Amino acid sequence: MKNNLLILIIFFAALSCKNSEQKTISLFNGTNLTGWHVDVPAMDNNPDTINPFIVRDGMLVSLGTPGGHLITDSVYQNYRLEAEYRFAGEPGNCGVLVHASTPRALYGMFPKSLEVQMMHENAGDFWCIVEDITVPDMEERRGPKEEWGITEGKKRRILNLTDGSENPVGEWNTMIIECVGDEIKVWVNGDLVNYGYDCTATIGQIAVQAEGSEVEFRKLEITPIEKITQTE
Repeated sequence: MKNNLLILIIFFAALSCKNSEQKTISLFNGTNLTGWHVDVPAMDNNPDTINPFIVRDGMLVSLGTPGGHLITDSVYQNYRLEAEYRFAGEPGNCGVLVHASTPRALYGMFPKSLEVQMMHENAGDFWCIVEDITVPDMEERRGPKEEWGITEGKKRRILNLTDGSENPVGEWNTMIIECVGDEIKVWVNGDLVNYGYDCTATIGQIAVQAEGSEVEFRKLEITPIEKITQTE
């Protein structure tokens, strides 16, 4: 009887581990852009405009130009997103947008969202794109309060917490973005580089930018996180 019980415990433990592993999914299948759609304003009137998002050697590549976004078809909430990326040539600019919704809400280009910056030597900065977020030491990291805003001409950038977390150009970086409720945490290569709360959005699509620089992604994986609600 005890042996049978032990076998059942081992079986259900293994099943639980298997189910846990299955929760993590790749947003990129390594072959094509299934599950994503492209929003590049320059393509509106010129169908021959190059698509800046391609698949190359099993990697998702943002060519950088023309500017625009690659956006998930699905909407996500309460998750951990892990990205492995590098600037293979010159250092440059890119970003991952979370809680994305209304397209082209800023400068006729950027969807309403909260951007996690990937720009070389600035990875982990927040950029508010018609959404907002609060961080500790807000004035020190965002500038004078009267200049804050979430639209054109306002101080939308919130500096990250660290220097030196990124690897040299050409080497792979790991960025983890954890969105739970109205909080967002960001790690770069194991360092906690930003933390914000009271985000004005808690759900939305995920987007990758084409913003002037070629960037390679070899991993884009998402793991759901169960939000625990405290009760008295």
